[in-house]
Amino acid sequence: MSLKPEVPIFEVKELSFRVREQLILENVSFEIFSGEYIAIIGPNGGGKTTLIRLLLNLEKQTSGEIKIFGKKLKDFKEWYKIGYVPQRATLVDESFPATVEDIVKMGRVARRGVFAGMSSEDREKVHDAMQKMDILDLKDKMVGTLSGGQRQRVMIARALASSPKILILDEPNTGVDMVSQQRFYELLAKLNREENITILFITHDIGVIADDIGRLFTINRKVTICNDPKKLLSCDEVSDLYGIHAHSLANHKHEH
Repeated sequence: MSLKPEVPIFEVKELSFRVREQLILENVSFEIFSGEYIAIIGPNGGGKTTLIRLLLNLEKQTSGEIKIFGKKLKDFKEWYKIGYVPQRATLVDESFPATVEDIVKMGRVARRGVFAGMSSEDREKVHDAMQKMDILDLKDKMVGTLSGGQRQRVMIARALASSPKILILDEPNTGVDMVSQQRFYELLAKLNREENITILFITHDIGVIADDIGRLFTINRKVTICNDPKKLLSCDEVSDLYGIHAHSLANHKHEH
């Protein structure tokens, strides 16, 4: 008996996106499979965020096809399987009247609907998400009082609360200090390794790929896929090509 081939989480074929006369993405094709850990880099305006918004059905492609878990976008209903942390999610008004636990609970709403009460399973998933992101000790704190690195972990815990199969993060490290970044990437790698959560994230920091990333997507209207990030161009070349920060976090790991 032959085994059925694995259905990709995302299957993208000949995807293009145009705004008025400007071509933002051109003829993009790729697949993302369960358990992958993928970083997306590229210059500002190269189409990184647009691609993610297309995958999440927040924008409509000009041409081409996107399938999620084998279904066409218009037929896909199980959005709780996808945890999304948008750009600038950590920028919360200091007076925002919610505790860390309140914010993480919002992640369960995606799964159950606004008016469903919290079940014991919901409470357990909220607790687990906070534990995984190492923020249980902050659960009663007002989210507006937290540091950038703490807020970042809260927003990821909110996405994890719905027990997603894939976590999509758009430049999660904006405004977060170096030590928090390092801890954050260690937590992401652990989620990928121990929970088998597929991770796709946009970054401006090429150094983060050094140890854990499985594949690298470079987006500048078209997509170039690098299946072995360790053999990537030198930091200087990458900086010149894509205008991104190419210092390596890997060099900082053993200094503490």
